[in-house]
Amino acid sequence: QVQLVDSGGGLVQAGDSLRLSCAASGRTSNLYAMGWFRQAPGKEREFVAAITWSGGSTYYADSVKGRFTISKDNAKNSVYLQMNSLKPVDTAVYYCATTTVRISTRIAESKNYGNWGQGTQVTVSS
Repeated sequence: QVQLVDSGGGLVQAGDSLRLSCAASGRTSNLYAMGWFRQAPGKEREFVAAITWSGGSTYYADSVKGRFTISKDNAKNSVYLQMNSLKPVDTAVYYCATTTVRISTRIAESKNYGNWGQGTQVTVSS
């Protein structure tokens, strides 16, 4: 079992930046990847970005490519999401999650993630 604590959200203006952090504890040795998802009010949870735990391959939703960067620090069992040029449409609760499903083509599917953080609110004002 893996426990996740995500943090770093806040209220910012359009064009600003935020950095989210996710600290993992517990059994991380069998992880394939860690990802970030978000859920806006009235909408379904959607994939944002993911990074493989060993190789560091990264994956992004089209809506955030070029603006968001996912990174990791294996020594700290942590994953980060640097969010630049934020837009009001980025407003959501952001969750980090882990997956052991070793299929890269399915890395964006939330059903493959078994452990989730509690979520951190990101609000972008216009």
